[in-house]
Amino acid sequence: MASTTAFKDRNLIAVIGDEDSITGLLLAGIGHINEHQRKNFLVVDSKTQISAIEAAFQEFTQRKDTAIILINQHIAEKIRPTVDRYQEAFPTLLEIPSKDHPYDPSKDSVLKRVQKLFGE
Repeated sequence: MASTTAFKDRNLIAVIGDEDSITGLLLAGIGHINEHQRKNFLVVDSKTQISAIEAAFQEFTQRKDTAIILINQHIAEKIRPTVDRYQEAFPTLLEIPSKDHPYDPSKDSVLKRVQKLFGE
């Protein structure tokens, strides 16, 4: 089992989401800008390039200060192959609904892995 010292510096939540989701989470206090002026969130709208979403996802998964990555499920669908390839425990990846796009468990990569593990 991994020691807790390997994860003690992981204290941030990163978010890739639509404007409403990001605004709500920023108001809840998750916003952070590190010493390299890198934010822990990406606001995705209709003009956001897929490459920008993938780049943010890669950055957030490689950061050593991030414990959890939240991504709106409809945005995860845009980069589904990348999301499905992600297998690490930390940072933990969670797909969340948005105001305009309800949660669909059949599309959730984490839930699919759990169901596979239990033979469902």
